[in-house]
Amino acid sequence: MKAAVIFQQGEMPQYADFPEPGVKNDDELVISVKAAAIKNFDKGRVKGTHYSAEVGRQNAIVIGGDGVGLLADGTRVYALGEGMMAEKAIVDKRKIVKVPDGMDDASACALPNAVAGSAMALRFRAAIKPGETVLINGATGFTGKIAIQVAKHYGAKKVIVTGRNQASLQSLVALGADETVLTTQTDEAFIAQLKAIHNNTPIDIILDYLWGHTAELLLASLKGNGSFTYKTRFISIGSVTGDKIQLSAENLRSVDLQLSGSGLGSWTRDEMKLLFTEILPEMFQLAADNQLKVETIEVKLSDIEKLWEMEVSDGKRLVVTI
Repeated sequence: MKAAVIFQQGEMPQYADFPEPGVKNDDELVISVKAAAIKNFDKGRVKGTHYSAEVGRQNAIVIGGDGVGLLADGTRVYALGEGMMAEKAIVDKRKIVKVPDGMDDASACALPNAVAGSAMALRFRAAIKPGETVLINGATGFTGKIAIQVAKHYGAKKVIVTGRNQASLQSLVALGADETVLTTQTDEAFIAQLKAIHNNTPIDIILDYLWGHTAELLLASLKGNGSFTYKTRFISIGSVTGDKIQLSAENLRSVDLQLSGSGLGSWTRDEMKLLFTEILPEMFQLAADNQLKVETIEVKLSDIEKLWEMEVSDGKRLVVTI
């Protein structure tokens, strides 16, 4: 079969022949793959920089950890598995979701990673309640755009978004953003704007996709002066602009702050089960009913070598069709 193959960790994937996989136990199924999204998660695992990557691996593997395809009986599903950027793959039958009619393959394979990167944080780390205010740091990317819509769906009264490009930020208003904050302004101006927002409509939840310097500024804007403070739940989901920050102990002591992360390894088994049995089916149906906007760019598996490092603008997701 044809597949996107990494022959040595850190190398670019190649369009190559690879043996068809076979099931090894009763929990596995063979799927005929139709589409698989290229995500930062996939790139990090290929390079060995993501914390879930198997460092030092030498054997050739097919890349891709999820995708959309057909089961033997013709049922169209989204599934987690191994080697999904190929004509055939093995998936875990406990981690599949039926794709509703009216939803295309590209949207169905692009959406789940962003849902996991937003809904899981909102539901299980932030325990979002209707009427709360949510700030999304780094909202102009694909996951950030989905996070805006998911937050509104879960009842957020106000959604504040940050980003580097004013035009891109302004486009998020159509998705439900209520206020925009430019990250390229001076540190002093950024903190002042956040303080003013927080004083006017206290921020209940921060979903952070950037970490790095903007996270430091966000935390600084919450810093108290000894008076009673408003509780804010800060959830780290990504680290696009840096893996480490400097955090003042006074910052932690002076404010009612819940600081946590949301990602692989932080979710419980029960939470993961709910992702597949409740959350993804609900979000798929919203997308099928045109109540959740998903933007993708479709490319061919045979072009994987030249498209792997392709920069995708406007918060769209690159999807490999097979």
